[in-house]
Amino acid sequence: MLAKSLLSATIKDLSALLAEVRAALPVPITGVVSDGQGPIRKAVARTLPGVPLQLCHFHYLREAAKPISEADRHAKKELKKRVRGVRPLEREAEGEDDPEAEIVRGYCAAVRAALTDDGLPPLAGAGLVLHERLSAISASLDRVAQQAGHLPKGLKKLRGLLSRGLEETAALWPPVRAAFKWVKRVSRLLHNQDNLPAVQVRRRLSAILTRIRQAAKEAKEPAVGEQLQRFVKVTKSYWPGLFACYDSKDIPRTNNDLEHLFGSHRYHERRASGRKRASPGLVVVGSVRMVAGLATRLRPDEGLKLPSGYVERWRRVRAELAPRRQARCLQRRFRHDPVTFLRSLEDKALQLTLPP
Repeated sequence: MLAKSLLSATIKDLSALLAEVRAALPVPITGVVSDGQGPIRKAVARTLPGVPLQLCHFHYLREAAKPISEADRHAKKELKKRVRGVRPLEREAEGEDDPEAEIVRGYCAAVRAALTDDGLPPLAGAGLVLHERLSAISASLDRVAQQAGHLPKGLKKLRGLLSRGLEETAALWPPVRAAFKWVKRVSRLLHNQDNLPAVQVRRRLSAILTRIRQAAKEAKEPAVGEQLQRFVKVTKSYWPGLFACYDSKDIPRTNNDLEHLFGSHRYHERRASGRKRASPGLVVVGSVRMVAGLATRLRPDEGLKLPSGYVERWRRVRAELAPRRQARCLQRRFRHDPVTFLRSLEDKALQLTLPP
């Protein structure tokens, strides 16, 4: 594994990093999995010609469905704004032990569980999920009222709260649902449970895009048409890198596992250090910390076995990290006392103008 902190994400810097990876690996590279950034694509094409580049399906869908997810988030915010008032009902039922209070607490717990479940875009559709769950709770209260003839005071208030919120936001959900169904459809195709070859997946996705274009033209809501047009546009930009995973089982569809690996390291570092955030030093010396931390976690019984001749490599890495560490020190000094830091630089600059 190779981890490095780059000063910039230019094609030149990324190409040098990929060349170092290629030289370090004892086996040929069969594929590369990455996000959709342009410099990464060009660096892979320049440094690893002929190696297929798989673009992460998760990042593709998140980028393509971004305006759809924003519309879903907006509708969810408006619905949550109108369903405030559950906590007073919970307080009224807290001190009671009768069956009626227990039922009120149960319904309030269901509403609170629906309100606090945020989900993960682009596939979760947290707003649609919230709408469906609150609609189910409201329908349950309607059935109780119809069969029992009346509702307890707490449930009656809760029913009115939910009904009012659902009615006032009713116009927001059909456009979100109409756009979201295409995202789910593309996601199911890319998941490829039938193990179709890349040619068939490409052909079917092309057919779905044709239908999305038609749906964008026929959309009654202008916002839905714009969202679907953006989905098609982003898909075109990702198109060359969406299908390599279907030709080789060794190439994953996403790079989520790798990102989870980095996130896991940050989590363990926070737990060990007591910090709320990962240490800023991880950015500077991540090329050492990441590899050492993952090696000891993956093989705890063996420990970290150092190969022969590691001292020279260790010194070379320290020499590479020294400029970055010095730069961080300068930044920290400026944040601590900007006036003194700038005055020191001014004095040094003026000394250059003095005669020797």
